[in-house]
Amino acid sequence: MARQLEEQIAGRFPVGQRLRILDVGLGPGAPEPETRGVSQALRLARAGHKITVLESDARTLDVLRTALVTEPEGIRDRVRFIEGAGQDTGVHFLPGSFDVVLCHGVLMYIADPDAMLAGLARVLAPGGLLSLLVRNADGLAMRPGLAGDWDGALTAFDSPVSTAPSGLKLRADRIGALTATLAGIGAPLHAWYGVRVFTAPAGDGLHLPHPAGPERMLAAEERAGRTDPYRAVAALLHLCGVRG
Repeated sequence: MARQLEEQIAGRFPVGQRLRILDVGLGPGAPEPETRGVSQALRLARAGHKITVLESDARTLDVLRTALVTEPEGIRDRVRFIEGAGQDTGVHFLPGSFDVVLCHGVLMYIADPDAMLAGLARVLAPGGLLSLLVRNADGLAMRPGLAGDWDGALTAFDSPVSTAPSGLKLRADRIGALTATLAGIGAPLHAWYGVRVFTAPAGDGLHLPHPAGPERMLAAEERAGRTDPYRAVAALLHLCGVRG
C-alpha cells in the first residue's frame, strides 16, 4: 500500500514539495499491531513532509515518540502529536490545513463514519488527497469460503460486519457506497486499489505484508490490487479522493 500512496502523491504534487500531512488513527504501516502506522509516519517525515498525528490511544502515541528518539532532530521536528479522536478534526484544525489526509484502518471501528469523512475532507486544501484504507464488504465471504467455513461465508454475504478473533465487531464498506460518499463531501474518488487480495490471514485482515517479505508475493499482490476482477474481492480497499 505504501507504493500506491507514494504513486498518488507523486502524481498530484510537484517533486520536492514538502507537504502538510494529517495521519488520523495511525493505521496499518507495520507488521505488528502495536506499531501500526508508525513506519508510515516516519517514512513520510524522512521524505521531508510535515506530519500531524491525530490518535486517541496514548500508548500508540508513546510508541511513535519512542521510535522518533533515534531520528535526527530535523525529522523529529517535522512530527507533531495530538491526542484525540478522528471525529474531532473540526476542533483541532482549520479548513484547508492539509495537503494530504490519511485515514488507514480506522473507519472499520466506527459505526457511522459519514460525519468523520466530511470532517476529513473539510481540512483538506483544494486539490488535496484523501487516502482511506477500509475493510471490503464485497470480500468478506472470500476468506471463510476458501477456508471451508461455509456458515461463515454464508453469513458474510448478508452482513457488512465481521468478528475479529478478539471478539471485536468490525464494520466493512462497499466501493459503490464510498464512491457516493466521497462525491458528496467534495472529495470524489480518483483511484482505488485492492489490498491483500491473496494473502489476507484468517484473522482480522488488517496486517499488511512485511516489507521484507517474498518479492514475488508482493509483486503478485501489487498487480492483483490494480486489476479487475481481483481487486474487487480484496480483504481491504485503498481509496484515494481528491478535494475539488
